[in-house]
Amino acid sequence: MDAFLKIRGLKKHFGAKRVLDGVDLDVAAASVTTIIGKSGIGKSVLLKCIANLLQPDAGVIELDGKAIAQSRQRANSESGVTFSYMFQNNALFDSLSAFDNVALPLREASKLSKAEIKERVEAMLEQLGLADSAGSFPGELSGGMKKRVALGRALITKPQIVLFDEPTTGLDPERKFSVFEMIADYRERFGFTALLVSHDIPEVFEISDQVAWLDEGIIKFSGSPDELNEDAQTALSGFLSKANYGRKSSPQHGGAQ
Repeated sequence: MDAFLKIRGLKKHFGAKRVLDGVDLDVAAASVTTIIGKSGIGKSVLLKCIANLLQPDAGVIELDGKAIAQSRQRANSESGVTFSYMFQNNALFDSLSAFDNVALPLREASKLSKAEIKERVEAMLEQLGLADSAGSFPGELSGGMKKRVALGRALITKPQIVLFDEPTTGLDPERKFSVFEMIADYRERFGFTALLVSHDIPEVFEISDQVAWLDEGIIKFSGSPDELNEDAQTALSGFLSKANYGRKSSPQHGGAQ
């Protein structure tokens, strides 16, 4: 596999606590990779190191063959890689409308004119089925609509990689399926590479090209969901408690509401 995202020997400690202790991971371009593992094992820490929100103690992170810092410096050029982070609880600004939440990254980091920003944000809201809610504030939106606003904000800069930290937190099973379907749909439409942290096993496997199991500070398994299913009990050493490890079809639902 040609790795679009390559991680080698990544380490992160907090005082005496060893969280990441030599993570190696390859992620292919335009794929969906899901990181699984027990709570508190360091999955979100790994995402934040990739997003440059945390500085690792050791190791290398490369995006499209360039060190992450170099890639960030070139993000506005043809040779740079852009990426976005969708936070666990959406992190929307309550005082901003859906339109303004989505527009915020462009206003802060782009050189686009007001008219260009307006055009791009309106197009994004239309694609996400939120055109009628552009003036609504987060407190006036359903949980699923907030997820779509957060996704719109993550996608508005046309990133090549999007990091999703527990995107279905706080949603009921039906809404969880809708969010996963939404991620899969927009990954196909926009062509970004998706890296997810999720506890929703095996449901998340339906949209995953690759599963990476993080345990004891390292990646202990990396492969397709089918490869995981073939040897799940030994590969995960009891982490998965479900009796049926096979992939199952998800119910048919519309987009997240």
